[in-house]
Amino acid sequence: MSDRRYQELSVEELEQMLHLKKHAQRQERLRRLKAEGRVVEIGGLEPPLMEPAGSEIIGRPSADSVVVNSDAVDASKDEEPGGIRWRWMANKFLLAIEVLAVVGLVVIAYVAWSTTRELNQEIAEVQNAQSESVALPTATATPVIGSVVLPSGHKPPINGRPPEPGEAGDIPAHLLPILDSYVPPPIPTPGPEQARRIQIPALNLDKPIVQGDDWEQLKKGVGQHIGSGLPGQPGNLVLSAHNDIYGEIFRHLDKLKAGDEVTISTERRSYTYIVRDLDVVAPTEVSVMAPTNHASTTLISCYPYLVNNKRIVVYADLAATGPLSNASS
Repeated sequence: MSDRRYQELSVEELEQMLHLKKHAQRQERLRRLKAEGRVVEIGGLEPPLMEPAGSEIIGRPSADSVVVNSDAVDASKDEEPGGIRWRWMANKFLLAIEVLAVVGLVVIAYVAWSTTRELNQEIAEVQNAQSESVALPTATATPVIGSVVLPSGHKPPINGRPPEPGEAGDIPAHLLPILDSYVPPPIPTPGPEQARRIQIPALNLDKPIVQGDDWEQLKKGVGQHIGSGLPGQPGNLVLSAHNDIYGEIFRHLDKLKAGDEVTISTERRSYTYIVRDLDVVAPTEVSVMAPTNHASTTLISCYPYLVNNKRIVVYADLAATGPLSNASS
């Protein structure tokens, strides 16, 4: 039809032609859907070819015909009550497993912490009992610095074999041969002037002092470095203990501050030292054990807690001498 003829048509005629064209397209689409099996007819009725002229919707399928979208049908299957219930139960089951896993980890962590705490308490009791029954020896004049690393480390004896992973701890690899060849000096003979007991009121600490600071001696209590100064006498009394094993004796050294008291007792007398300073040093900083010209004490432990790649050092100077102590009681 030429453009001129279109121009001669009225608005109503143009609308009618547009309706007919749309209707033909819809009928064709309906036939295609029917051939594909996506149209379900009810009662064997054919869809009407056309609704009355002027209607807003022409060629619409009747109420007796339903156009079915196969994708929608497949999706609707997932929404069946049985499928929804199954997914709900599966989600609840997975959630329960996750909750049980978290609870299990918490229980394991608590048991490990509780076991460690009980072991430390048992060791502390044994240490206290030993301080009451064992006669401790007196230090002899031997060099103060006898090792290449500070005491209280976590490296056990290795009996000449290379250390296993984790055994060497904070000890530099190039120092391991020297350390392995180091033999602790013998425990000196007993004497009344030897340090027997350490008390730190600020930490609520009261522990025995043993001679020697090797692996075995530090299991028993606070170890005095053999050859270091005597209590109350000019010189540096070097004491060390573990912070996270064998009673965790020196765990809270970092809580001390200048002015806090440290009391060290012998069989005859007690001596009060006043904390002067704290420091964190490398494990090889053995100079902190050097002798002093005045009466002092140096407390050493691994640091930080459970990491132990450094040493915490507390310096204290003699302040007063007390009466006969009750260290043997």
